[in-house]
Amino acid sequence: MNRHFLRKTGVFLLLSFISAALFAEETDFKLDINLHTGGVSELNIKNDIHNMNWLVRTDGIQYPWVKEHLAWGLGYFTITKGHETVKKEWNTPIEISADGMNATYREGDIRIQVNRVFKNNDLIEEYTFVNEGKEEVSLHDIGIYTPFNDNYPGAKECIDARANVQIWEGENAAYVNALRMGGAAPHLGLVLTKGAVKSYEIWERGRKKANSHYRGIFALNLPDTFLKPNESYSVAWTLFAHEGNEDFKRKLLERGGVLVSCDKYVYQKGETARMEVKSDFPLKNCKAQMNGSPVPVRKDNGKYVVETTLMHPGEVRLDFFYNGSKRTHADLLVVDNEMELLRKRVDFIRTHQQMNNAADPRYGAYMVYDNEGDSIYLNDTPNCNPVDRDEGAERVGMGVLLAKQYRLTKDETLKVSLLKYAKFLRERLQTKDYVTYSSVDQTNRNRGYNYMWVADFYFQMYQATGDKQFAVHGYETLQSMFRQFGYGFYAIGIPVKIGLESLEQAGMKKEYKKLLKDFEKTGEVFIQNGLDYPKFEVNYEQSIVAPAVQFLAQLYLVTKEQKYLDEIKRQMPVVEAFNGFQPSYHLNEVAIRHWDGHWFGKREMFGDTFPHYWSTITGAVYYYYALCTGDTSYQKRAENVVRNNLCLFFEDGKASCAYMYPYKIDGVKAQFYDPYANDQDWALVYYILVNKGI
Repeated sequence: MNRHFLRKTGVFLLLSFISAALFAEETDFKLDINLHTGGVSELNIKNDIHNMNWLVRTDGIQYPWVKEHLAWGLGYFTITKGHETVKKEWNTPIEISADGMNATYREGDIRIQVNRVFKNNDLIEEYTFVNEGKEEVSLHDIGIYTPFNDNYPGAKECIDARANVQIWEGENAAYVNALRMGGAAPHLGLVLTKGAVKSYEIWERGRKKANSHYRGIFALNLPDTFLKPNESYSVAWTLFAHEGNEDFKRKLLERGGVLVSCDKYVYQKGETARMEVKSDFPLKNCKAQMNGSPVPVRKDNGKYVVETTLMHPGEVRLDFFYNGSKRTHADLLVVDNEMELLRKRVDFIRTHQQMNNAADPRYGAYMVYDNEGDSIYLNDTPNCNPVDRDEGAERVGMGVLLAKQYRLTKDETLKVSLLKYAKFLRERLQTKDYVTYSSVDQTNRNRGYNYMWVADFYFQMYQATGDKQFAVHGYETLQSMFRQFGYGFYAIGIPVKIGLESLEQAGMKKEYKKLLKDFEKTGEVFIQNGLDYPKFEVNYEQSIVAPAVQFLAQLYLVTKEQKYLDEIKRQMPVVEAFNGFQPSYHLNEVAIRHWDGHWFGKREMFGDTFPHYWSTITGAVYYYYALCTGDTSYQKRAENVVRNNLCLFFEDGKASCAYMYPYKIDGVKAQFYDPYANDQDWALVYYILVNKGI
């Protein structure tokens, strides 16, 4: 290819409004590069029957607010020189090659050189920052835009033409695994080969920017660096096509990457953590630290292994150092005791989050708790989002949790609280004919989801108390749902097994047959729809896909009809594509969620929430899939999902509805637990399912 540079002449200006389309023989990729900006505007994988663009379009067509300055390979940094600090962006090259593969930018004293080359079917990119000034400078908040096409127009388009993007900001061993949402290869991988990535940011989120249907624009953050005159810092990565997770790992290692994994990521005090580091090439001078203190490294069967006993509750960072100055890490969490943590949370709900003011119409309800105010949140803040902080809907998870805990412990203090709550649900949130609202005013939010959760509570209470009236309430609640919403609603947590078991045990044979028939009609719709998942409150999400498989798995366990298992196996790759394997309790086997912090949190921030408690629905899917197939590896994965969500619960019994994971979101610092304890207790509901079978 022609690599000569065009300067800012009339020829360059002529080319600046067109793109260079590259179809090199020696690569798996096709690229379009905007010669005006030097940014990659389109990236396709050859021989992809869907011809998917792995990048968000930056011409304003896909999203009007996503313009060319956000294209792949452009970016920003903040420079401090002396007492002056200025943010800079590079998006207009001073030189660019005819094919766009090489571009030079100049922002103040900093020259940014971008070089791309195709090699052995891969695309290799290198970004170099050079201080051409006469003074030392500090570069910080450096971000390179990598706008992977992770957004949600609807199931049909998502399955074939969108990616679930799993980022591991593992310093010198960073990588990105972008999986097509439908699970069908080819997929896209990125492995860092030079320099480091310390974090990532999300840009262009908001209610007026695709709301909950768009994950945003990614930017990979480089480490802060000081550059003396004529000094430079470079980062390079390799992009490659792959066939799935195992092929991704193999190709990453072949390209010089390093993979870290642990036997699990949340431990109880006194347990021994095992971290393994894999490399296809010998590593030199290997050392490790746990929260800054040295721990031994040994070589075992070609892997570098760190084993250390965890004696203190809290976050643990295992750092691994190799090849001189290189490093990567794993993020672990230590709790005193898992079941004790659950008990503390249940006791806190009972003693702090139940409305005990008899004059309040919400008397008996389990309420949102504001950890900053150290009190129940009364849902009375102006300009907030009241419907996701009300006394019903997702908050019913607290009732289901306490009912399950009562089944396990027979703690009479829980029974008193639960009976008060059951009275509140039946008399204040439901009408005589079981129409189920989210709030006591019964004027809006008659959501299909409500019925499943309230019915689940009633069936749990039947199992806990043996009172047949609870089985009746559960049945009638579901019948009300079917009358109003039909058989095509992809509800979260449809209580198939416990519902049918409760009716059978209560001697309600007629009702059992009717409910089973309702479930079978629902199953037929789910099978007929297949991967064409309907839109609900969000166009397409993990909590539409996973509940469908969760439902079908329960129906298979009840009926043993092969058609349900066949459909489960067809849809499982779609469920699994939401989950990554990064070595962190925030990320490992945690499904992608990216809007819940806004709707349910006090900070009302859009952006990646890792973990978010609904990721545990996938844990339930794995649990039921193991029962359906006998494949115990899925039981282990289920335990990992629900265990990693324990980070949302604290040793004092308080909790958080969302952890905002990126470094920044739209320039605002994230990496925090939201102060509201809102709806996260479903994570413990599924923890008990996976670990106790109820």
